[in-house]
Amino acid sequence: MSEFLKRYKEMGQEIVPFKPPTAIRTNILKITPQELRKRLEERGVKLTKIPYSPYGFIVESRFALSSTPEHLLGYFYIQEAASQMPVEVLKPKGITVDCCAAPGGKTTQMAMYSDIVLAYESNFKRIDGLKNNLERLGVSNCIVYNLDARKIEGNFDKILVDAPCSGNMLADSEWLDKQTLKNVVQRSELQKEILGNMIRCMNSGGELVYSTCSLEPEEDEMVVDWALKKFDVELMRIDTVGDPGLAEFQGKQFDDSIKYCRRLWPNKTKTQGFFVAKFKR
Repeated sequence: MSEFLKRYKEMGQEIVPFKPPTAIRTNILKITPQELRKRLEERGVKLTKIPYSPYGFIVESRFALSSTPEHLLGYFYIQEAASQMPVEVLKPKGITVDCCAAPGGKTTQMAMYSDIVLAYESNFKRIDGLKNNLERLGVSNCIVYNLDARKIEGNFDKILVDAPCSGNMLADSEWLDKQTLKNVVQRSELQKEILGNMIRCMNSGGELVYSTCSLEPEEDEMVVDWALKKFDVELMRIDTVGDPGLAEFQGKQFDDSIKYCRRLWPNKTKTQGFFVAKFKR
């Protein structure tokens, strides 16, 4: 048995690989959910509302949704269901920051609620894809910067840190074979550097959502526990689907407030694995 599957059993879960259903998010800058639903259902697409995403649907289609006029016109973004959660938890408004922006799923989601979105992306090669999605969805309130999140300066009230992570077995069929704990630990150090810098950029009373599509405690609860010990921040309660954050792992006890985080186990939520925490300064 994979080392990672054994760890999940230690956490009380047994994950059987499956393909998460296709999900989309309505782009309300161009169309209402009701209008989009009507158009797609006329094409034979079955849509089921995602309970924790006001504009999201699980879809069943006999053809590629990316080939439809509705997609080309920017009426929706193909976005996995769990991935739609962090922005809804953040509740963007005013000037909001997406510090790891490409390819733009959460950036364009934030644009629906914000006056201005500051989108930072460290990888120059990924910026064209980000800009293409902004253009397709008709986003005009976003400024894109080619800048590493560890070097961002400023004072902000709303920040999303959807951190680069190791991913999980549902997003990549070969994940269990090629992933190592060494890689996970190395990635957690990068996550701490990004999160630490962005916490320093928070205004008093500001809010920051930290999320990953990883199920590994080193990238989730341990990063959050580190931030609580190092910075003058606290966790806010998240009321949505998912289990509370882990109280401990392999003998390491975490801050009691980590129970306010949400951990999405695929076997329970029928999504990819995900973790979300919300900080307030």
